[in-house]
Parts: sequence; C-alpha cells; structure tokens
Amino acid sequence: MARIVIVSNRIPATSPKGPQAGGLAIGLKDCLKDGGLWFGWSGDISAQTSTDAKISHTGKIDVATIDLSREDYKKFYVGYSNSTLWPLLHFQPGLVEFDRAQFETYLSVNHAFARALAPLIQPSDIIWAHDYHLIPLACSLRALGVKNRIGFFLHVPFVPASLLSVLPRADKLMHMLCTYDVVGFQTHQHLRDFEDCVRNFLNVPIEPDASIGIDNHPLRAIATPIGIDARAFARQAKRSAQSRVTKRLEESMVGRALIIGVDRLDYSKGLPNRFEAFGRLLDRFSEHRLKVSYLQVAARSREDVAEYQRLKRDLDRRAGEINGRHAEFDWVPLRYITRAVSRATLAGFYRKARVGLVTPLWDGMNLVAKEYVAAQDPDDPGVLVLSRFAGAAEELTEAIIVNPLDSDEIAEALHQALTMPRAERKARHEKLFEKICRTTAASFCRDFISALLGESCGADHITTTLVPTATRS
Repeated sequence: MARIVIVSNRIPATSPKGPQAGGLAIGLKDCLKDGGLWFGWSGDISAQTSTDAKISHTGKIDVATIDLSREDYKKFYVGYSNSTLWPLLHFQPGLVEFDRAQFETYLSVNHAFARALAPLIQPSDIIWAHDYHLIPLACSLRALGVKNRIGFFLHVPFVPASLLSVLPRADKLMHMLCTYDVVGFQTHQHLRDFEDCVRNFLNVPIEPDASIGIDNHPLRAIATPIGIDARAFARQAKRSAQSRVTKRLEESMVGRALIIGVDRLDYSKGLPNRFEAFGRLLDRFSEHRLKVSYLQVAARSREDVAEYQRLKRDLDRRAGEINGRHAEFDWVPLRYITRAVSRATLAGFYRKARVGLVTPLWDGMNLVAKEYVAAQDPDDPGVLVLSRFAGAAEELTEAIIVNPLDSDEIAEALHQALTMPRAERKARHEKLFEKICRTTAASFCRDFISALLGESCGADHITTTLVPTATRS
C-alpha cells in the first residue's frame, strides 16, 4: 500500500500519540491512522533555512521538519503568504501588499522544502501538500526529478480571475498550481473560480469530462469539503457539558441564554461586524436585555502582522463600548477572550449555547459551524447563525444564513434564533446533523486520496490537460 506523505507549512503539535489538535490534524487523522510521513516547518528560527530534515517519530507517524531563517520567515510567512496571498484569497484586495523580494523568497522557501523532502520520498509514496503557503511545491519537486503523484488541497477560498488579476505574477502562480496532479477545493464555488482562472490565465477552455491540450499533464480538480467526526464530537460534547469548567460557565450565566463565537483573531472572521450586530440586538430587541450573554473566543494569531494588531485594538475598543453602554452591575453582556481554549472545553460550551454565531467575511469551510451542530442536545438544540460566505453554508442550508456585512441582518437573525420554537430548532438540527455525519473528515481523506490514486470518488471534478502558454509580464 502506498505511503501517504503530508506536507504543510507547520506541523501540528506532537505527542507520543501523533499530531494533535488543530483543524488540519483533525481533518487528516484518518489518513495517517496506519502511519505515514508528515513534513513541514518546525516553527523554529535558525541562522539559515535548512535543507536537511530533522526526523522524529510519533507513534506510527514519521515527522520531518526544517528550520527557517529569520529573513525567510519574515518574507515567506509574514510577507508573501500572509500579507499577500491570505488577504487576496479572502477577497480583501485593499489589504494586499506585494513585494517582489517576498515573492522570490516564497519561491525559494518552497524549493528548500522540496530539497529537504525529495531524499525522503519512496517510489510508491503519494504526496499531499496543504494550503496557500505551498502552491509552488510540486513545481520544485518536479524540477528535482520527483515523479510521484502529488496533490494539493486549498483550505481557504479561491478567487475568480477578475480578482486574481490584482496579483502580480498571478499567471506564474497558476502554472505552478497546475503542476499538481490533483487540486482540491472546499466548495463547488471555489472550484468554479479555479476553472475561471484556468480559462483566463492559461488560455485553456474547460468543458465537462474533456481532456484538453498537448503537454501530457492531466490535472484533476475536485471539490471535496473537509468535515469532522460528528458522532465522536457529539459524545465529547455530552461528556464536556458535565465538566467543572462548563458548570462554572453555566453558573455564571444564571439562567441567561448563551451566544457563542469561536474564531482566530483574524480580519477575515468579521468580528467587528459581529460585535456591532450584538450591540444592535440589544438596542433593537429590548426583550433580550439581561437575558442573554455573548461569549467570543478569539485566539490571537499572526501577532507580528500589523493588520492583526490593529484588529485587536479595534475589538478591545468595541467590546468596552458595548459593555459600557449596556452592562448592569450583575450583567456583562459581551465576554471577550483572546487566548486559546481547548477543543474539549469548547465542546461543552457549544452544547450549552443557544446560538452558535459563525459569520466570517470569507472562509474556506469553517469547522466551528460543524462542531457547534454536532455538540447540540438533539432534544433541545441551539441554532446556528452562519455567514453565506463560509464554505460550510454550501452544505448547512438549514442554518440561519446571513450576510456578514449587514449587522442589522445578523441582529435580526440572533433575535430569530433566540425566539425560535423548540420544534423548529429540532427539525433544523436533525437535518444539519445528518449532513455533517455524511461529510466527515474520513470522507474528505478518502475522496482526495482516491482522486490522487486515479480512482473514481464521490467528489465532483473536472479533468483537463494544460497547454503551456507564454508567461505574462
């Protein structure tokens, strides 16, 4: 059986039982249950970027890492990956910063990854790279003579050609992306946007089930959404609801309804709009005063990126303003914390929350939405309020779907959720739970690996052969 080689920018935190926590580790757990190799950046900064991997072992999984130099970290990670690609792929062209030196470093770090990985690859391995940091990786591996099957999955959204054209050297990036054998996306919309870019940047027409071109490189592009083990998470939530920390939360609510939001502290998550919406709920629907509290967990991330520093200051100000305007001596309406909370603890919190508030401006999928649904008590479930621009909205149509830019619409959705009859809540939840049990982490891994092995799978796909075109200036 082929060994699976996972490549990601960062490896998950490890323990003797293997990679732990984090959406990527959770999603790929089934892939590596029989062992494999996980390769990525160690998280360490060294005098220079290494090209000889350090090998360790966690259970059946081999873990290989390299260090980055401080300069490469700044230009590859802070710079091109998170100040150029991240805002662009989240439909924020006004936040895109482009620097040619950062782009060249992005390419060179991917080549360093390839040089360190290539000696570890066995002839029968299949290689699966993850996310926007590693778009050029297959091109670098091919240049080193690696002939294995190589797949790529984009966990964030993809954008149409009209927006990708904002990016200098976008055509070069598209050529590199199309060096993979299989490219996967979270939703059908992201897949259609990719097709749009193939047509416009590579001059390749795409027709259903058509193989096009002369260079003998078939590319398979698929939509295969990531999921969770919903039944296992439901059991975890039921246990966690009885934990000491969940009981502390419940006691502090003194009978009030709980609205919960859980996100990284990131401008793509729509947190300022969400805070504004909660304030408008209290302003417009006075029956909820003293009867509801909103807990927002927003774990800090990318603290060395200026835009994230500005976001934290803005949210601090907004939280203070809302509480200053609405709080009573025995009621703090908005609780806002910026440190990470364990997934097990959150499972108990979700189960106690009447409303799950998931309103990113754009998101590839958003597993919090699925975890919230899984955690609910089926006899008295809460209600999911979900952004139409989260990838999860393509599946979870029984949620209350909102435009995250319209704070009044979110406030109205919160009111609807808080006043929804139990019968309607149960009917919505039953359908949502059935869907998240069908689209799981296991099905995500199975469908992608099947496509990479050249087998038929449940994922929708296109097959096309790319025609080399002249690089645009």
